[in-house]
Amino acid sequence: MAVRPLDDRVLVKQFEAEETTAGGIVLPDTAKEKPQRGKVMAVGPGKLLDSGERGKMSLKKGDEVFYGKYAGTEIRIDVEEYVILKESDVLAVVETDEASKPKKTKK
Repeated sequence: MAVRPLDDRVLVKQFEAEETTAGGIVLPDTAKEKPQRGKVMAVGPGKLLDSGERGKMSLKKGDEVFYGKYAGTEIRIDVEEYVILKESDVLAVVETDEASKPKKTKK
């Protein structure tokens, strides 16, 4: 099934919840926190402005994002869990390109 978000909404596939803590303690299903990070799977056309034009979306398919803890609407498509969010509910985009990595200095 294909899902196409409307207006300024994005469809985000949630990452899996952490299985263990940083100290190595295995968490039961009831103690796992829902992830606040995911991958953008689809992007709407943009918000309809008063002028009748569409606003440009700053997110694109494939972006890795962080979003608010209680933001969006959770949906299930087949066996996968997704969240539909407004673009304004997205807090940050994870930069993974080489330009964002710190440069090594010679000693």
